[in-house]
Amino acid sequence: MTVKTRFAPSPTGFLHVGGARTALYSWLFAKHMGGEFVLRIEDTDLERSTQEAIDAIMEGMEWLELNWDEGPYYQTKRFDRYNEVVDQLLAEDKAYKCYCPKELLDEIREEQMAAGLKPRYDANHPKVIAANAAATEESPFCIRFRNPKEGTVVFDDKIRGRIEIANSELDDLIIRRTDGSPTYNFCVVIDDWDMGITQVVRGEDHINNTPRQINIYEALGAPVPEFAHCAMILGDDGAKLSKRHGAVSVMQYRDEGYLPQALLNYLVRLGWSHGDQEIFSLQEMIDLFSLESVSKSASAFNTDKLLWLNNHYIKTADPEYVAKYLQWHLDQKEISTDNGPAVTDVIKLVGERCNTLIELAEQSRYFFQDFSEFEAGAAKKHLRPVAKEALELALAKVDALTEWTTENLHAVIAQVCEELELGMGKVGMPLRVAVTGQGQSPSVDAVMALVGKERVVARVKMALAYIAEREANS
Repeated sequence: MTVKTRFAPSPTGFLHVGGARTALYSWLFAKHMGGEFVLRIEDTDLERSTQEAIDAIMEGMEWLELNWDEGPYYQTKRFDRYNEVVDQLLAEDKAYKCYCPKELLDEIREEQMAAGLKPRYDANHPKVIAANAAATEESPFCIRFRNPKEGTVVFDDKIRGRIEIANSELDDLIIRRTDGSPTYNFCVVIDDWDMGITQVVRGEDHINNTPRQINIYEALGAPVPEFAHCAMILGDDGAKLSKRHGAVSVMQYRDEGYLPQALLNYLVRLGWSHGDQEIFSLQEMIDLFSLESVSKSASAFNTDKLLWLNNHYIKTADPEYVAKYLQWHLDQKEISTDNGPAVTDVIKLVGERCNTLIELAEQSRYFFQDFSEFEAGAAKKHLRPVAKEALELALAKVDALTEWTTENLHAVIAQVCEELELGMGKVGMPLRVAVTGQGQSPSVDAVMALVGKERVVARVKMALAYIAEREANS
C-alpha cells in the first residue's frame, strides 16, 4: 500500500507557522515512506474563504518548497460527490432529516447548561420529536448522521497513543446544512477516502473531530486512516502563538529576511528531535523523520534560535541557494546587480556578518551602487586631515596596479603602512570608509577586490575631496 498524506488548510487567512509545521511533518512522513503528498483546499466555509487566502497558502507552500504530488483539490468543486454519499447514507438509514429550527436547538442547549448537563443535540428530546413530527414537506431541514449510541471509538494516535471516546459523548452531527452545503467533518472523510489518504497529520485542535469522522468512515465501509495530532506552538512568553508575537505568517518570515531552509529546520525541531542534532539538511529530515518521535507536549517558539539558524544557513549554504532568495530583497531595496561583482562572491564575503537577508542586502549595497555621502560618524572619525597622506599614497599605488587581486591590494596597504610608518588601522580604516562609505565591513582588501578598480579609485578621490573641504572649513 502506498503511503499518502495530505495538507488541507482552510483558505480563511495566510499560511501560518502552525500550519506550515503540520504541512512539513505530513510532507516529511510521505517522503520518508516513499509515498505521496496531497494538497487540498478546504473551502466549504463560503463566507470566510477567499481567493487571496488561497493565493497566500500556495505562495507559502511554494516558497518553502513543500511540493505536492497531487492537487490542489478544492472541496467546493466536489459538492456533487458529497451529496451522492449523503443520499447513500439516507437510503441506508445511516442519516436522517432534522427539521428542528436553530432557535429551538439554542433553547434546548440553554436548558441543558442550566441543568448542569453537556449541551448537545438530543434526537430523543420531546421538543425535538415534536418539531420533527410537525414538519411538512416544505419545511427546511438539515441532514444529520446517525451516530452509534453504544460502544466506544478507539484509535491509536501515532503521536499521543491510544485514545478512546464513548459514543454516548457524541451527538448526531449535521453532514448537510439547511442551505444544502455539506459540513467540514463530513467532507474531510469523503475526501480522505476518495484520495486514498493513509495517514492524517494535523493539529491537536482536531482530536475531538476524529471519533466523529471514524464513525462516518465505518458507516461507509471505508478504510480508516491512521491519525497523528501535533501539539500546539506557544510564543516566547508561553501563550498560544498569535499575531501579537510578531511574524506568524510564513511569508512574513520571507519579508523579514529568513531563508526557507532555516525556517524548515527550525519548524521541524518544534516538536521533533533526533538526539541532540540541531542542524538538518532537507535530506536528513526525510531520512530521519518519524511520527513516533514527535513530542505530545507544546513547543515554544524562540525567535533568537531562528535567527541563529538563519545566520548559520546564510554562512554555510551554497551561495547560489542564498542568492536565489537574496534577489527578492535586493529588488525590494532597488539594488541592481547589473554593474558589480557576482552576487555569490559578495555573499561569501559578507554573509557571515548577517543574521537576515535584509541585512545581507543592505551590506551588499556598496558593491553595486555608488554613494554620495559617507556615514557621518565614520567620516568624522576616520576621514580627517591626518589620513590624507595615507589615502593619497594608497590611491597612487592602487591606480598603478595591473593585477587587481585581494593579495595585491593587501600588499599595497602593507606598503603604505611601512612607508609612512603607520599602524594598519591608520591606513585600513580611512580606506574602509572611503571605499564602503561606512565604518564596518569585511577585510578592506577583499572588499576593494570585489568593488573593482574604477570604483575604488573614484571613491578614494571622493574621500580626499571630503578631507580637503573639511580642511578648508576648519
